[in-house]
Amino acid sequence: MYYYRRVSSFFDEVFRRGWRGLRGWAACRASKLFVVSMVVFFSLAVIPLRAQTVTVTGTVSLARGSGASTGKFDNSNAVIWLKPAAGPANRHAGEPSSSRPRFKILQQHKRFEPHVLAIPVGSVVDFPNLDPFFHNVFSLFNGKRFDLGLYEAGASHSVTFDSPGICYVFCNIHPEMSAAVVVVDSPHYATSNQAGEFFMPNVPPGSYLVSVWHERGKPERPEDYPREVMISSSNASLRTIRLVDAGELLANHKNKYGRDYDKSVTPIYK
Repeated sequence: MYYYRRVSSFFDEVFRRGWRGLRGWAACRASKLFVVSMVVFFSLAVIPLRAQTVTVTGTVSLARGSGASTGKFDNSNAVIWLKPAAGPANRHAGEPSSSRPRFKILQQHKRFEPHVLAIPVGSVVDFPNLDPFFHNVFSLFNGKRFDLGLYEAGASHSVTFDSPGICYVFCNIHPEMSAAVVVVDSPHYATSNQAGEFFMPNVPPGSYLVSVWHERGKPERPEDYPREVMISSSNASLRTIRLVDAGELLANHKNKYGRDYDKSVTPIYK
């Protein structure tokens, strides 16, 4: 019955269109069938590629050292990244700023939020001022040296981080404000939560060098890092990365002129 309906439909088209019109109709149907077939083919081709990536997991354990700070213990804000053993190229070098990855560090309640931000090389970070008073954003560290100057509430300035490194960021008005931008030469990175857990999605299997950074701590065995690991679908865990807490390393920083902060600032700066 199915084939009878198909044949009947074909002859109906013959009588309706004529042989010349039928050839165009058949060509159109064939073209549509080709497009649908190619869409299905490429969709099926992408599925195995997505299935080849894994989510790398692990835990950071920060042990108290001789200079460790007191109070509630927190395993958050450790940055872990994987770099292919062969070494990746800078994917965003030479790209216009409009197409680069973009991140944000807020100036709010006299704090930088988040306090630690991990980004890939070539990223742009915006620093909006959400407080009702002036702020200044600067860094004198080798990771990225810049001074965005004094700017008012509601204003925002940005910085492009075009080389790997650790960039400590401060406000020249409020000494209690600090942040760290960790710029890594890899798309595979993660930041630990308060429990020390981290999750790194979309990592292709292969050989990698794993590195770790923490503002207050260092690896229990520094000579082991960066260390080589093999990531696969059956081995996607970095297990426990042990760090030793050395305390607040940047508690007493200077202002952008290299001097102590002036506590008698004008009221407009709050």
